[in-house]
Amino acid sequence: MISMITKASRLTIAAAFVATFAAGAQAQGFTPESPECIAPANPGGGWDFTCRQVGKMLQDEGLIEKTMQVVNLAGGGGGVAYAEVVNKRNDSNDLIVAASSATATRLAQGAYPGNTMDQVRWLASVGADYGVIAVAADSEIKDLPELLEKIKTDPTSISVAGGSAVGGWDHLKVLIAANAYGIDDVRTVKYIAFDGGGEAVTQLLAGSVQAFTGDASEAKGFVDSGDIRVIAVLSPERLEGDFASFPTAREQGVDAIGANWRGFYAPGGMSDEAYDAWVSKIGDLYASDQWKEVMANNGLAPLDLQGADFEAFVADNVAEIAAISREIGIIK
Repeated sequence: MISMITKASRLTIAAAFVATFAAGAQAQGFTPESPECIAPANPGGGWDFTCRQVGKMLQDEGLIEKTMQVVNLAGGGGGVAYAEVVNKRNDSNDLIVAASSATATRLAQGAYPGNTMDQVRWLASVGADYGVIAVAADSEIKDLPELLEKIKTDPTSISVAGGSAVGGWDHLKVLIAANAYGIDDVRTVKYIAFDGGGEAVTQLLAGSVQAFTGDASEAKGFVDSGDIRVIAVLSPERLEGDFASFPTAREQGVDAIGANWRGFYAPGGMSDEAYDAWVSKIGDLYASDQWKEVMANNGLAPLDLQGADFEAFVADNVAEIAAISREIGIIK
């Protein structure tokens, strides 16, 4: 009996080694001819940042041979891009698409009509991006409690802009903060949706809205330029690096946390060879010192998931957001 178990174990190990070697050989064998990344929003937002940073560094690290073409395909909080991939680009091996908690949110809420998460292949994460709430640099609003008190006293006096659709992740973040502050009916919060964080900040600077809800990475450029002032980071404790000076919501007495994962999906009909290669390439990029530097400089927190592990994570995230959305009345 022992010898049979030992023999079976050896065969299992050998089979696993062969399978792993074969997958690695396939991954190394595939090279995208015309690498393309769809950013499902206008330039300047988080999805745009994900495509451009990862695309550039994949080439810098020698993981792809040709320049990644970034295509901005805005609309429907990512729904236009999702439908394009499912309906028209389903068998493309050269295409990856930037995704985030905003993608999971829209899928959880059934906001991509006729589309579900199992219609695409989930590749890998490249980090987590904590939410921020910001105002224009010259705003009279000094901190998060002051902003939320204005909303509580007169909801019509404050409009909050975000780069996701109504009910999307940017919207949910400010609702989570409002709920934590004690605003009984968070549906009174006036949220205005734009196609990407860049456009939302532009409206903030134009004076069309009074506050912005987004992510640290998409806010950084506007912070560096002196255009906006972050009044709260939705992280458990202060971020490191350039964001260390910004207070958390929690330290201001508002127990609100909102982390936005960032990663990629691929067409559902992508070949296994191409899928394994993209998973491997993004995983290798994530492990590089250069990407760790990008994460530190842009307020990204660690989140290292590839392939099946990432798919399981997204499925759990969709289920969790669906539960939150029901709780606050966004879906029934």
